[in-house]
This record gives sequence, C-alpha cells and structure tokens, in this order.
Amino acid sequence: MIKKIFIYPTLFLLVFSVNAQDDLLAELNEETGNQDQYELPAFKAMQIGNLQSTKIGDKGDLYLNVAHRFGSLKDGIDNFFGLDEANTKIQLTYSFFDGVQFGLSRDSFEKTYSLTSKVRIKRQSSKFPVNIVAYGAIDINTILKSANFADFKFGDRFSYVAQALVSRRIDKNLSLEIAPTYVRQNLQDISVTGGRTHNQFIMGLGGRVKVSKRMSINLDYALNLSRATGAKTFDPITLGVDIETGGHVFQLLFTNARGSNDSGYLSRTTGDFFAGDISFGFNVVRVF
Repeated sequence: MIKKIFIYPTLFLLVFSVNAQDDLLAELNEETGNQDQYELPAFKAMQIGNLQSTKIGDKGDLYLNVAHRFGSLKDGIDNFFGLDEANTKIQLTYSFFDGVQFGLSRDSFEKTYSLTSKVRIKRQSSKFPVNIVAYGAIDINTILKSANFADFKFGDRFSYVAQALVSRRIDKNLSLEIAPTYVRQNLQDISVTGGRTHNQFIMGLGGRVKVSKRMSINLDYALNLSRATGAKTFDPITLGVDIETGGHVFQLLFTNARGSNDSGYLSRTTGDFFAGDISFGFNVVRVF
C-alpha cells in the first residue's frame, strides 16, 4: 500500500513533465518560425561605385572613406592618362544608433562640403523581399564667387539630394539595387545645363556580382529624367571591382564622373562615357 502511494504520484509527475516539455518545445519552434531570418547585406561597401548602396554601419562603427577621381584617360601621356589631375574626397561616417548613420565630407571637386544621412527603413528577411534605406545629402559648393553672379546669395551654394535605396540580395553572388532620386540645385550654369532644371528627377540603377570570396564586379548608372535639350552633361556610369582585405574594402573603378559628392556626379557629369571620356578612380574604405 505504501509503495502504491509513492509509485502513482511519481508516474503522474513523469507523464506531466514529458507533456510539458513537448508543449514547451512546440511553443519555442513556433516562436522561432515567427521570427525574421535576416539576409546578409546586399553590398559590402557604402557605395556600389558612385551610387550609394543600402549598407549602413553597425551602431558605434566609424568609417573612413577616401575617394580619388583622376583625369580623363583619353588625354593619353600628356597628363599621364589622367594621373596628373585628381579630385579627392575624404569622408567620415558614424552610426550613433542602430540603422542610422551620419556623414561629413570634403570633396576637392568644386571644393564641396557635404552632410549626409542614411536611415534603414526595412531589411531583407525571410518575410520581406528587399532592403529599403532613405538617404539624404546637403552639398555646399564653396568655389562659387559672388562677383561672377548677379544677386548672389549664400544659399545659392547649396544642392540637395534625396534618395530611396531599394536593394535585394538575389543569391550569394548577385545583388541588385534601384534608387529613385531627387536633386535640387539652387544655382545653375545655364550654358552647361541647357535650361533651368533646378529640380531634377533621376533613376539610379546598380548591381554587384561576386566572382570570388573577396572580390566582386560592380556597375551603377543614373538616368537623368529632367535633362534639358542641349545640356552638356551626361548620365554617370561607373564600372568597378571590390576587393576585401580585412577591415578594408578597395574599390577600383572607371567612370565618366569627376565629382564624388552626390549632387556633383548625379547632375554635373560632363564626360561622355561612350566617347571614351573615362577616368580611373578608387575608393578606400576603412572601419574602426
């Protein structure tokens, strides 16, 4: 009788414990199934070539980006295939918050200072097909002289860029991006723009094909939908190679754009890529 008193409660507790464990495992599996499984970033660097990518540094990361754009290759040995001429941009970006990044840069092209920001809206995951990032830039052209323009104001130095960056990592080797873009130029040289196109709408396109563990081929293009007839500007095209080496990403590229700041290369590219007016350049990205 005493044995029965101990055996029956013990069997009941064992059965209850097994059933409780099964229920807990089922609940955990259900919760795991409901969680987003995020994909790896579509791009390794902050830019595909010239076009901004959807990559944002992690909270607390400081990035140093040094960009060089040399002169046109078509001038040949006279300017050592463009190496005698160079525009340089130095940029620092920092993420104070997760998914929010701010940047400050100076580009020798038109002696331009820039303030930039990137904000992640959505990440590609098992439940969402794309990455969505909002990007904005304020560019200040300091080479402009008031003596050259009537009624010149300080605000005339400003240009603004707003972009919606949408990318998808198709598979482990291929990533694609579209970038609807708005550019506002407060002051324009009509002899170059061909008309008053202060507000411009541009469609950016870009992609990355991974060819080895640490190397990829990148391409980006920006189609200006607001260019005036007779304008002396062209759509920027950039073809490049990414090489990853530890904490560095080297981007070697060929482009018809001389400027590295966003409004400069998007709306003031004067080289014709298909006529051979192409420059060599590179970006060096270092994270701390």
